[in-house]
Amino acid sequence: MKKIFLIISLTLFHVSQAEIIIDSLYIPAVSNPMLFEDCDACGCAAGNGSSGFESLLNPQFIGIKYFAQHYKAKENLFVKDLTQDQYFNTIQLWGKIPLTQKLSMYGSLPFHFHEKQTTQGDLTIHGIGDLNLMGIYQLFSSKDNLHQFNGGLGVKVPLGKFDEKGVSGVNPSFQLGTGSWDYQMVLNYKFQKNKLALLVNTDYTIKTENKKDYRFGNQWNYATTGFYQILSGDKTLLSGKIGLQGEVYDTNRQFGEALPNTAGSALYGKLGFEASYGKFSLGSEVMLPAYSNLAGGDIEARSRFSIFLNFGI
Repeated sequence: MKKIFLIISLTLFHVSQAEIIIDSLYIPAVSNPMLFEDCDACGCAAGNGSSGFESLLNPQFIGIKYFAQHYKAKENLFVKDLTQDQYFNTIQLWGKIPLTQKLSMYGSLPFHFHEKQTTQGDLTIHGIGDLNLMGIYQLFSSKDNLHQFNGGLGVKVPLGKFDEKGVSGVNPSFQLGTGSWDYQMVLNYKFQKNKLALLVNTDYTIKTENKKDYRFGNQWNYATTGFYQILSGDKTLLSGKIGLQGEVYDTNRQFGEALPNTAGSALYGKLGFEASYGKFSLGSEVMLPAYSNLAGGDIEARSRFSIFLNFGI
């Protein structure tokens, strides 16, 4: 894991000189739904948390993204300290394709490779995750383009494997998928002027019971992110971003009964950038917890990291 972060950090150092021919920061007419990470953190749970995408460039795109998360958890019910390291890694294909002037379709297909380190040895799972599809519609845009309001509705298709035995551990979300059809709603507000921009987002995911009579708790995400154009040139652009992101998870249920220590919430601070050259854009962000109360304190959020490469279409 440390080697992966080192390689990525060196890569970011070499590309961070990028610029673009735009006089002011460009934020595309998209909602910025964090739930588009095919993930949830305590309801499919602390391990599949959302990071969202906030592409400043190439509003219509196809691309690939890597998303890593680190958690600390109790080894078992009889251990008081958080001794178990859990690593959740995702590589996903994603894209946003215009259907009309105001309507676009978003989709993502993830591949997960997760690991948790126990006293009995390391446990790993890997495989395809759940497919996400969402329609995004521009509800309002001011004539001066200073304000924009977007909404979206989506569905998560249960392609990822759900392991019934896995829900008996401290972290029931050590899974490739929820095994259920889940439904998503998102609202996004954008303010943009010259080199500054502000995005405010909220989204909600309704989760249903799967074939194993297990239901992960519904999830609410919210975030505020500020952007500033750092450098610009003939073909390139570099913009930085900073913000806060919160997540709240309802209680999981099995056979209709509420399960203890499965709800929770967390608040993250985040810092990142996006660089563009022509139709290509590269972005990255780091997230660190300001507050973490997952699974009744049995799980603690540590860090998240993401990097993506998109091609504008």
